[in-house]
Amino acid sequence: MSVRVRRVYDPAEPEDGVRVLVDRLWPRGLAKDVARVDEWPKAITPSTELRRWYHAGEGSYEEFAERYEAELASGEAAEALDGVRELLRKGDVTLLTASKTPQRSHATVLTRLLEG
Repeated sequence: MSVRVRRVYDPAEPEDGVRVLVDRLWPRGLAKDVARVDEWPKAITPSTELRRWYHAGEGSYEEFAERYEAELASGEAAEALDGVRELLRKGDVTLLTASKTPQRSHATVLTRLLEG
């Protein structure tokens, strides 16, 4: 089973498996039927405070990743992450994000945690 990261604006592909939106906000200008999102576990998205801090350019990506992992370590976020792990045990999972640079986003942190 594999995890991949794609932009939510890209067309769905047969090899996507379960398509999981990992952004807290619905992507602008994208109709829900076009997005073909199977799951939207908002609990695994970065908190609003962390997201704003990172997008304001106040810290490095490495510090963001560290803070995000801490958020995912307990409570509802940890349970939601376990739910995505369960999906991965059953088949391929594609993490969807609206980020213009998915390789420097929270989706990469999630991928590392899911594959690790």
